[in-house]
Amino acid sequence: MSSLTLLSPVSAAGAVFRGSLAQGRVRTALAVLAIALGVALGFAVQLINQAAVNELVQGVQALSGDADLEVRGPRAGFDEAVYPQVARMAGVTVASPVVEVDAKIANRSEALRIVGIDAFRAGFIQPGLVASTADRLDTLRPDALFLTPAAMRWLGVERGDAVKIQVALNDVTLRVAGELAPNANARIGAMDIAGAQAGFDRLGRLSRIDLRLAPGVDVVAFAERLRGVLPPGLAVLRPEASIAASASLSRSYRVNLNVLALVALFTGGLLVFSTQAHAVVRRRAQFALLRVLGVSRRRLTALIVAEGALVGVVGSLAGLAAGFVLAEIAVHWVGADLGSGFFRGVVPALALDPAALAIFFALGVAAAMLGSLLPALDAANAAPALALKAGDEERAYARLRPVLPGLLTLALGALATALPPVAGLPLFGYAAIALLLIGTLMLMPRFAVLALSLLPRPRLPAARLAIAQLEGSPGQVSVSLAAIVASVSLTVSMVIMVASFRHSLDAWLERILPADMYVRAASGGETAYLPADAQTLIAALPGVRRADFLREQQLLVDPKRPRIVLQARAVDPADPARTLPIIGTPLLIAAEAPPPVWATEAAADVFGFTPGKVIELPIAGKIERFTVAGVWRDYARQQGAVAMERQRYVALTGDRTVTNAALWLAEGADAKAVKQAIRRDLPGGDRLEFFAPGEIRTLSLQAFDRTFAVTYALELAALVIGLIGLSSSFGALALARRREFGVLRHLGMTRRQIGAMLATEGLAVSGIGLAVGMALGFAISMILIHVVNRQSFHWGMDLSLPWQALTGFGAVLLALSTITALASGRQAMSEDAVRAVKEDW
Repeated sequence: MSSLTLLSPVSAAGAVFRGSLAQGRVRTALAVLAIALGVALGFAVQLINQAAVNELVQGVQALSGDADLEVRGPRAGFDEAVYPQVARMAGVTVASPVVEVDAKIANRSEALRIVGIDAFRAGFIQPGLVASTADRLDTLRPDALFLTPAAMRWLGVERGDAVKIQVALNDVTLRVAGELAPNANARIGAMDIAGAQAGFDRLGRLSRIDLRLAPGVDVVAFAERLRGVLPPGLAVLRPEASIAASASLSRSYRVNLNVLALVALFTGGLLVFSTQAHAVVRRRAQFALLRVLGVSRRRLTALIVAEGALVGVVGSLAGLAAGFVLAEIAVHWVGADLGSGFFRGVVPALALDPAALAIFFALGVAAAMLGSLLPALDAANAAPALALKAGDEERAYARLRPVLPGLLTLALGALATALPPVAGLPLFGYAAIALLLIGTLMLMPRFAVLALSLLPRPRLPAARLAIAQLEGSPGQVSVSLAAIVASVSLTVSMVIMVASFRHSLDAWLERILPADMYVRAASGGETAYLPADAQTLIAALPGVRRADFLREQQLLVDPKRPRIVLQARAVDPADPARTLPIIGTPLLIAAEAPPPVWATEAAADVFGFTPGKVIELPIAGKIERFTVAGVWRDYARQQGAVAMERQRYVALTGDRTVTNAALWLAEGADAKAVKQAIRRDLPGGDRLEFFAPGEIRTLSLQAFDRTFAVTYALELAALVIGLIGLSSSFGALALARRREFGVLRHLGMTRRQIGAMLATEGLAVSGIGLAVGMALGFAISMILIHVVNRQSFHWGMDLSLPWQALTGFGAVLLALSTITALASGRQAMSEDAVRAVKEDW
């Protein structure tokens, strides 16, 4: 009996696949590395985001305790007369009044959350905020402050030390009387509510009322009944609603980062596709032999997909371990907010979430398996008789797929851009980008044929032969370019979007900073402000030609959303564009209509504050009606803002305090002298912060660059994976064409001429990929700018093409691709010409 009859299909298949993995160790390792990098980036971003949100949630839970309901209102608080009215309602067991402020710590830019509580009430609902101390009277003393361990570490204080809080332009000194129960990493302070009201200028005001209801009381019904007796501007919420509102501000940023991190994984999947496609073509004869020996199409497909799954498993395991290390490094060096500012001050403890581990492991394996599926189907459906003949590799590459599926995919992507967000997230925008990318990759062979037909025919024989070879195998070109087109297009789209955003931000800063000098009461916290007498003194100083003052307040318009910002500032209703960056033409409001306000893009999108609409705002415990006279661009307040004339705000509220001042100097006045005069003549003036417009602009752009630093890193990772994919493809093709190189050597071509041919191929292929990637990247950037960004953050921006960066990027990519093609062909050219063609003898 011959050895062939003794060889079973199963053992033969195993031998073929083990031999393939042994021969392609480098390419397999690159595919594993690509999957590992994609999984690591996605898992690291998810770990950091989840840890930061968990810390935020724990902080809110510590403040709300075991409350069944909360009564909340404007950030500045509401009349404490509401408290006895609520506390006496039938069904209320405990009502705990709370004063909550973000206190400005002297000589620090970040604020400390301080809650004023009634210890006799809070002990039943928020026991974690009632400290255990040797002197129980400390919980009632107005100057006693209790801190969590995290807050004490941050401030560098111990029991008995003093903490200075800036209130207006003065300092209020509090004594650290003890330690609150440990609560993760939340920086929280607690004190007696009367001391907080008196010390922080909150006399007669409460921030919220926490309620514990009697057993058996229907919480939903009680909440509805309570809403009917509360003044305008107050809302009744479940504590979890407050948590959701707090987390919602950062949700779009976190989701966008997660999607961006998964781009690297998607590109890694395309690299697996490219690697497997070339490997399958190279092994067509082996697979055909397996088919002849009795291996079914289904089994052959499963074996090739399993080969990809093995790559995914190894890559995912390595990626999960690397992702945890990356997350630790990022939290240590960048912070939990990853540069965005959403979680400033939070130092989360990273924890391995089994669900996240399972999801990212599955994603890595799925990406590798999907990358192997098409090559597997091609190999299984190939006719064994043809595949056993020499030259079938070229026939496999030469096939062109139908155009219609690719065109339909592109059309679906275009239609998806017109669909609205889902739960505030641009899910259809993400789908549109994916569909455009997939449709383009499906049409890559056609693009390659068109591009190659338009290329001029070079005179050098080697270069001419290279173009002819590519024209004969457009499928080969599309397989080689899958990963690089994806990474180039996504990188280009992000470069254009970020450049447009930065350019729009710069133009916006120039519009909103027309004064010569800006004065701020404090960079962190809400307890610092400029009182009326300080404003009068500043405006009357020699050298000050004009002084405009600004006050910000936060109103609760929709209990399910974060508070909207009310900005009281100097606005001329006849020409609001002098002060605000108005979009379009502002409306002139009739005298009999409600007075004008101007809404930001976010307020227009989220709350429907469109021009001409009459809206209602809760101000000073009353509902006031206004007419939206225009929409203005604002990149500072994602939750939305409304601007009104400051004199109207003062008339409605009686609040004359401000937080910022814009100063126009008299001709010849020296800014330094004016600054010194304010600090000298104004009590507490040394606590003020002064900025020139250029300084604010520089600081803002630096913050912007920090925010997008992670974006740049993620895109660079995707691009590196794409270049690895191109290198792997060129290497696989060069090895598969060693017989072709041997024949060319027999016909008299020198190594240098074959090198020129490979360089031409590399230049042509990368040029096609760059052109398609650039065009696709531009289209994707339009979706990012006008769909994803607008639906995520409600910010509009103007298109700005960074030609210099794109040109440099293209030149570097072409050079690297050409060098890669040459380097990949050296191994194949090094073989003896006779040995290279012996398989055809």
